[in-house]
Amino acid sequence: MLTQESILEILKPVQDPELQKSLVELNMIRNVSVEDGNVSFTLVLTTPACPLREFIVEDCEKAVKQLEGVKSVTVDVTAETPQQKPLPDRQSVNQVKNIIAISSGKGGVGKSSVSVNVAVALAQSGAKVGLLDADIYGPNAPTMLGLNDVPINVEKSPQGDILQPAFNHGIKMVSMGFLINPDQPVMWRGPMLNGIIRQFLYQVNWGELDYLIVDMPPGTGDAQLTLAQSVPLAGAVIVTTPQNVSLQDARRGLKMFEQLGINILGIVENMSYFIPPDMPDKSYDLFGSGGGEKASKELNVPLLGCIPLEISLREGGDRGIPIVALQPQSASAQALKKIAQQIAGKVSVMALR
Repeated sequence: MLTQESILEILKPVQDPELQKSLVELNMIRNVSVEDGNVSFTLVLTTPACPLREFIVEDCEKAVKQLEGVKSVTVDVTAETPQQKPLPDRQSVNQVKNIIAISSGKGGVGKSSVSVNVAVALAQSGAKVGLLDADIYGPNAPTMLGLNDVPINVEKSPQGDILQPAFNHGIKMVSMGFLINPDQPVMWRGPMLNGIIRQFLYQVNWGELDYLIVDMPPGTGDAQLTLAQSVPLAGAVIVTTPQNVSLQDARRGLKMFEQLGINILGIVENMSYFIPPDMPDKSYDLFGSGGGEKASKELNVPLLGCIPLEISLREGGDRGIPIVALQPQSASAQALKKIAQQIAGKVSVMALR
């Protein structure tokens, strides 16, 4: 006879491909129901942005259909993002499950574009996402999210001033750009820089977040040290371009996070090749080729993806509409969505180890 027990038993061999553990043992199969040969259950994934969602559902359906008497299988898919384990010498951000640093060894490699689009792509998948613009000296995230003219609200509380993040394209965001005039330079030494980053972490009403993406400034300075030593990071992503100069700096940034004990989620190669708008079938390696793949092999870290350079990617950033929202079917948007999925999957693996 078809029973809840027989359904769970037949599903035991089905594993989460990334965690390599049984879905049943991980309590990812819930609410099993059997009625007149019609089987239904809930599949609880570890992230809404699971890159292997369709494969897992297909494996579950195939397994259950092996049982005699099964007429139909209905799988209701949902997600519960796990939280990173606390560290004794790091202060977690209230209600924020995972903090991810997106960094680069040098400026001009498109790190902010990657940060913004990854954040929006995760939000599009159904995750609760925030973006902390930690590039204090060059805060560009408000422009890329269409939030240049949005005033930031400050509320008084017994714990001090609490900033209310701005909201657009499905994500919450704070930036130094909200606190200064557009042409005003930020001329601060280390202690003031550290103070504002900690304020953005702990004195912002982030609410409940699955992911807080931190857009880091380029280099290996005070901002990186403050973040790495303040909060339990889920990991860091290093953005580079294929050219040797960028790769050299990316290696330094990667080694810095490793020395600080931060897990490296992977490398993203931006501006991998140029796609002319009038010749979409052609591509040109303006900055070389294969650099990201070579570096990932030499440094033994994953290559999360390669993003082509398209005019629409730049136009979207200037207009305040990220490419994953402006032209979701474009080559660059598809690459960014896959990168976001890769990041989310690796973060879940880290949290459940």
